[in-house]
Amino acid sequence: MPYTKPFKLFKDRSIPFLRENLKLISQFILTLFFIGIGIWFIKNERAEISQVKDVMSAASIEWIIPGIILTVVYLLLQGMMYMASFKAVGSEIPLRVGLILFLKRNFISVFLPAGGISSLAFFTGDIEERGVNKSQIHFASSIYGFVGILSVILVALPVFVIAFLNNTVGAGEWFALASIIGLVSLLAYVYRSIKSRGFIYRSVQKYFPNATFFLDGLINNKLESKGFMLTVLYSSIIEVVGIAHIYIAMLALNLNPSLLTSSMAYIISVIFLIISPFLRGLGAIEVSMAFVITRFGFSEVEAIAVTFLYRFFEFWLPMIAGAFSFLLKINKLLMRVLPAFLLFVLGLINIISVLTPSIAVRVQFLKGIIAPEVISVSNYFVLAAGLFLLITAAFMLKGLRSAWYLALTLSLISFIGNLAKAVDYEESTIALVVTVILFVSRKEYYVRINPRLRNIGIQTTLLSMGAVIIYGTLGFYLLDKRHFNVDFSLIQSIRYTLENYFLIVDDNLVAQSKFGRNFLYSINISGVLSIAFLLYTLIRPYVSKEEPSKEELDKAENLLEKHGHSALDYFKTYFDKLIFHSGDESFISYRVIGNYAVVLEDPVAPDHESMKQCIKAFDQYGYENGLKPIYYRVSEQSMLLYKELGKKALFLGQEGVVDLDNFSLAGGTKKSMRNALKKVSDKGFKATVHTPPLKDGLLQKLKAVSDEWLQDTNRSEIIFSQGMFIWEEIKNQVVITVENEEEKVVAFLNIIPDFVKGEATYDLMRKSSDAPNGIMDFILIELFNYLKSNGDHAINLGFAPLAGLDEAKTFPEKSMKFAYERIRTFSHYKGLREYKDKFEPTWFNKYLIYDNDYDLFQIPSILNKVIKP
Repeated sequence: MPYTKPFKLFKDRSIPFLRENLKLISQFILTLFFIGIGIWFIKNERAEISQVKDVMSAASIEWIIPGIILTVVYLLLQGMMYMASFKAVGSEIPLRVGLILFLKRNFISVFLPAGGISSLAFFTGDIEERGVNKSQIHFASSIYGFVGILSVILVALPVFVIAFLNNTVGAGEWFALASIIGLVSLLAYVYRSIKSRGFIYRSVQKYFPNATFFLDGLINNKLESKGFMLTVLYSSIIEVVGIAHIYIAMLALNLNPSLLTSSMAYIISVIFLIISPFLRGLGAIEVSMAFVITRFGFSEVEAIAVTFLYRFFEFWLPMIAGAFSFLLKINKLLMRVLPAFLLFVLGLINIISVLTPSIAVRVQFLKGIIAPEVISVSNYFVLAAGLFLLITAAFMLKGLRSAWYLALTLSLISFIGNLAKAVDYEESTIALVVTVILFVSRKEYYVRINPRLRNIGIQTTLLSMGAVIIYGTLGFYLLDKRHFNVDFSLIQSIRYTLENYFLIVDDNLVAQSKFGRNFLYSINISGVLSIAFLLYTLIRPYVSKEEPSKEELDKAENLLEKHGHSALDYFKTYFDKLIFHSGDESFISYRVIGNYAVVLEDPVAPDHESMKQCIKAFDQYGYENGLKPIYYRVSEQSMLLYKELGKKALFLGQEGVVDLDNFSLAGGTKKSMRNALKKVSDKGFKATVHTPPLKDGLLQKLKAVSDEWLQDTNRSEIIFSQGMFIWEEIKNQVVITVENEEEKVVAFLNIIPDFVKGEATYDLMRKSSDAPNGIMDFILIELFNYLKSNGDHAINLGFAPLAGLDEAKTFPEKSMKFAYERIRTFSHYKGLREYKDKFEPTWFNKYLIYDNDYDLFQIPSILNKVIKP
């Protein structure tokens, strides 16, 4: 079987890397931007921050303790808010469950894109065990998230009115408030539209029909006004607590407190928290809150000190409590969460340590031992390590081996760098502790990266580095002296280019013009983007080979001849598949989409035990490579095997098999079919069986029919569990055609190997637009006759999706049954089942096998992609 052209077609149509990963890359860059804001702020306020330490050290413990107590109240209110949101959907959860749910979600939100919103999908197991279904959980979580934004407006409106009367509201604050009001209005409109089955509901039904049943589940969950109002009340009190924390911070720092200042600073910071894509507003909140506080007459030192103390109350204490909440149920998740959290903390410590003044005595002592240049370089290494530790922490949660190596390297750099920059043994000790914990937990990080993507990252970074060095060197060398007040030599040009590429600031290089500053920024941005992309490719998981080797395919085809047992086995060595061999006698055929490995049916194996071992080996392979296995169109006979392995099943549809020995056109039920066949025959059409190798002239006719059928039906070729028109393959297959008196082909089908003993099947069945009615029945009956004459006893008619689900028990099954029976988009599935029923087949159930219920949200999209060439 030739594979060259199909593989080329497969590659040509593949999704480009940037388009496939644009969302994640953009979030990554935006995250760096927000962190950069914080670093820029601290660097530009370095002189003030040196005074912040003195202000913070003089903080009154009499007010710090009430602030901590208020944090406990804040956490309890969050748990009560969850209780009320579940009460709003008719469910009950205890305060303890609500509190733990908040602590875990709040903690994990630091590491998730769109943090607080995306975290609402996590940690539902304890609640499900209490009998609350997923629909109610997600609805309650949505209420919690929506009310959390709504309460900001409820508190903000009176504050803005007072601030407006005092003439202390700027255009930026009004814009921020308008944005949040607009967001809440949009969410409210979406909810009302879904509830009334309006435009949003109809759009989802049209473009995402699989989600319709989920929306109906939300609609059917009645919103209890008492529970909703309680949620709003608790959320509003939480906003007041936030304002009180800022007020207490002012009191603790012996400042003149201002309720209006506290309110405005809190509201603006929460707005930044809502729009922050990552790390819970780290950097952006500090900048915005300090800026607002200074607008009300406080000094920059005072504003920064208040901000830091507030973040201690409402960010760090809840974070620490969240980390400890995982200790209530020690498992492997803790081994992922704890190192990630410590890396996050170490990253912040590094950044703050570099950007705040060092202890003079230590620096003087160090200068007597090592050169000043080494001290300066150590500062930059620690700063860079801190920045990348923040990003690496998020990828550690995925169990990436490369992220572990990177984290270990950065921790060691932090350990050595903090000693070398100012004998900061406190920071070095923390770095050493993190290094030890990383070493202890090393076995939890096993997911390998994609070597092809790694090579792309290295090549891209080297090329961009070379381009920027040339650009910067020529730029510095040729720039007019007035832009920097320096006439650069070639060596200086190269030096300053490299320093700015790696964000190393040289006090001797000061731009004297706007053009000069923009020139430096261009080099800085190029450096950040290329290094960030390199980091991303080094910690991006999911290994995926492009194609199997010839040896793998040959071995798989030999095993099919020995152990094949399915009508779909032919497609297990099709050009779109990868092959996983387990031992000498078993293999799995699969395709990788995103981080899912979609397996076609069962493994090919000699017996039950070999099949079981093959599945376990492939699961381990997927486990190590960040791939989640999904088994598509598994037979009823194999269900016990997958249940033994702890997997879950979802009914997909049925496969029809006709008993050729007992099939007959006689009888009253077949009268309409006999009449249709006679009409086709009377018009001069005849069926012809063509044995391989087919002539090129016939193949051209078949190709014309195929192209016309695709165009007329507005379809495209699909693969995975069926084939497409590939010239070289069809040339070597038996083809049945229907031709008119002028020998024009108006319909055809091709017979493919079926590895079930005594059974046969076909793949493509296509017709031209001028083919008469009944032509498909005509060609199928000819196929039946041909197979009977060849000694076959059965014919597999293929798959009827969603059909045969008489009693839906689970939520996904109810969703599928609803779609099959009521959604217009799925009506052709009913038509397909009704057509095949004319031949009175025996129907066999087929299932989708998966591991986690959360995968069900992505499976429709994954299966839609897997069938595309």
